[in-house]
Amino acid sequence: MKVGVVPKPTDRLVPTPIVHQTAFWGRVQRRLGFAIEAFDLAVQAPARVATDVPAADARPPSAHGDVLVLRAPLADGTECAYVPFGPELAPEADAVGTFLERLSRELRPLLGPRCAFIRWDLPWTSLHAREPDDFADDGQWRGPPAPRLRELRMNFGTRDHNLWKAPRDLLPPDTLLVDLTASGDALLARMRPTTRHNIRRAERGGVVVREGTSADLPAWHALYVETMARNQLEPLPLAHFATVLDERAEGSASPVVSRLLLAHHDGRLLAGLVLALAPTRATYLYGASTRARAELMASYALQWAAIRLARAHGCRDYDLFGAAPRRDPHHPLAGVHRFKAGFGGRLVHREGCWDFPYDEPTYTAWRTFEQAHVASRAIGQPGA
Repeated sequence: MKVGVVPKPTDRLVPTPIVHQTAFWGRVQRRLGFAIEAFDLAVQAPARVATDVPAADARPPSAHGDVLVLRAPLADGTECAYVPFGPELAPEADAVGTFLERLSRELRPLLGPRCAFIRWDLPWTSLHAREPDDFADDGQWRGPPAPRLRELRMNFGTRDHNLWKAPRDLLPPDTLLVDLTASGDALLARMRPTTRHNIRRAERGGVVVREGTSADLPAWHALYVETMARNQLEPLPLAHFATVLDERAEGSASPVVSRLLLAHHDGRLLAGLVLALAPTRATYLYGASTRARAELMASYALQWAAIRLARAHGCRDYDLFGAAPRRDPHHPLAGVHRFKAGFGGRLVHREGCWDFPYDEPTYTAWRTFEQAHVASRAIGQPGA
């Protein structure tokens, strides 16, 4: 397998359903303080796009793609390169490790001597979720094996055996994709009865969903801070969301439209979300809600409005952006999973984050730090 890498302007990143690999996301991250780079990829081997992307199943033996790379500072003048949900171009299953190794090695001189490692947040279907034996009789995913076993499989056939499962995944490895190509009635029919009931209950109860403006952002952010505190998570600042909603990447090859949707009842804000509309895919980036007036089911009305807006925009699917890997009442995302699964989506299992070190001592020190502070806001959080 031959892999070629050439720098390119970030505004020339090609249109893609993956919002985190667009010129839009590059501009957002640059405005938030990251250094941003883009590269053209050329692969002379059988290759295809990520399996959850609504595009052709196969590419010719010589395939082309591109990748957006963020640079994040570490310590003592060092940095890492982070690739959010990229590359979209993927090898066949038996060549995943060799492809990542060669791509990482090709990028090394272009990333410079200060780059200690590159982290790939892969959008590809997990190697452990591709065969019937990976699933139980009831259709539930068995889940990936221990990290060390995953590393052995990923490094099979590589030269350096130097691909490491990152201590944590920065973007959701498990998600639900809702097919939007059906009619509105068909979409409702695919939902769980409880979900349809709650959507209608919200409508009957007087919940109104509208598009917000920048003037509404402080009120939504207050609700978001409340939501994050309830879940014991650190919130992002208001400026982060203002940047996401303000940016369009107009004039680039891959613009994205972002929308703030707000659910009200009698003038009171009950829930809201930030929606990104890329070609063929809508992505639920951020959400917030209050526990007050929970009986009104405002979050159900909000998601139904997002689905209808995405369909009107021409999107073919809707990424609900994070779920538990399977039905499990003890999983931290069990409640989120039940709510999102009600909308009739298909559960997708991605590979998650993988590291390729360039500077072994620096990477080892960082990995030890990150393992000890896995819940902290280390690298990547501004892009989550």
